[in-house]
Amino acid sequence: MTAPPLGRDYRLLWSAAVSSRFGDALRTPALALLAATLTRDPRVIAAVTVAGQLPPLLFGLLGGVYADRWDRRRTMAVVDGLRAAVVGGLALAVALDRAGVAALVAVAFLLAALGTLFDAASFAMLPAVVPPAALTRANGRLQAGSAVAGGFLGAPAAGVLFALAAPLPFAVDALTFAAAALLTLALHPHPRPLPSSPRSCTLCPNESGEKPRSGGHNCKIAKDGRGRAARRGRGRARAVWREGVEGVRWVRGDATLWRLTVATAGSNLAISGLMAVLVLYALDVLRVPPAGYGLFAAAAVLGGLAGGLWAGRLAARLGTVPTLRLVLAGQAVALTGLALARHPVPGGLALAVFAAGTTVWNGLWASYGQRHVPAALLGRVGAAQRMAGLLTAPIGAALAGLAGAAYGVAPVAVAVAGVFVLVALTSWRGLAAAGPPTGTAEPSATATAEVRTTPLRSPRDG
Repeated sequence: MTAPPLGRDYRLLWSAAVSSRFGDALRTPALALLAATLTRDPRVIAAVTVAGQLPPLLFGLLGGVYADRWDRRRTMAVVDGLRAAVVGGLALAVALDRAGVAALVAVAFLLAALGTLFDAASFAMLPAVVPPAALTRANGRLQAGSAVAGGFLGAPAAGVLFALAAPLPFAVDALTFAAAALLTLALHPHPRPLPSSPRSCTLCPNESGEKPRSGGHNCKIAKDGRGRAARRGRGRARAVWREGVEGVRWVRGDATLWRLTVATAGSNLAISGLMAVLVLYALDVLRVPPAGYGLFAAAAVLGGLAGGLWAGRLAARLGTVPTLRLVLAGQAVALTGLALARHPVPGGLALAVFAAGTTVWNGLWASYGQRHVPAALLGRVGAAQRMAGLLTAPIGAALAGLAGAAYGVAPVAVAVAGVFVLVALTSWRGLAAAGPPTGTAEPSATATAEVRTTPLRSPRDG
């Protein structure tokens, strides 16, 4: 069967996402380099990193609520416009030599806070622009494009641009945000999904068409309407909280979605630990020459690109959940191989396989949610999943750092592999119980036409 076309709107959305990813890959290392030129205090430099990590945990659910309330296309465009202004202001401050550490912390925090709203809106946008049967392929191409823009283009260019002129990577980043905003505005408008629970009173008028008797009636919705004006201030805050909790309850209530979320949180514990010591492991254990570390890291980018391109084909042949189980097993083997390797070549191959699995996981996890979550809940469900995954990442990084200082990085790599194997074994059985039988084909466009879902950007994204 011929694959359904992705269409003009998908190409625009893909271009906007890749443009933003390229800018992110420029800004992140440039912020660290700029902080290092201002101070050599590791606590201060770490504060810039932490400032960018806190908002998803603090405001993730809030971003999901408003992504489901507001027009998602306009929300994404406005957020990118604001981010362009923030980064452009930082570029100007750097050019005028007015950027201090406090400004870097504030910019990192503000960009990450805006990013929570953007991520939730973009999470819920993809199913509105591609056919349901094309979601897996669309997510795979997004993952592949982001890998190329971030790993092959943005990260190597960041140091070069910063060496040429410190404001330059921030100015280019501002331009990428502006370009992404314009591309998003060029999307065709899509109707906002109806709320998950009706707010109009179905008894006014009643089923026979008669209007209510004088004095009205006392259904729950009518009572809520009469009291809403008096309680508006407190009611709005409570409504936001209730809507956010709806996303958490949906994740908890879907057996497969919940098991995938728990598996992601568990694997992030291991992945963040690996990333915390990867540079030292490559240099000290694998004996990668400092000049060759960029080539070693490129193995992960190549693996991520391959995974993004093959995700759709694997899911079409095996089914989404069976493929995810296979990915967990393959990553457990790859991470074990990396922990046992003592040479750059097998270590790089193992890293490439592991990165490929991460990209496949991200795309297929997204596609599963897109077919099983109502359109009106997509922002909140995606935010709840990202928060669950991100909660374990700082714990894994901190434990790996402490253990590495006490015992060396080689034992840490073995421990990380052990944690991932344990997660894989546990999740393998859980997903077998929750998911469809192995060999189940991906749903067709006809079978999924009534289900509205969205791309979940998994916290495994690195």
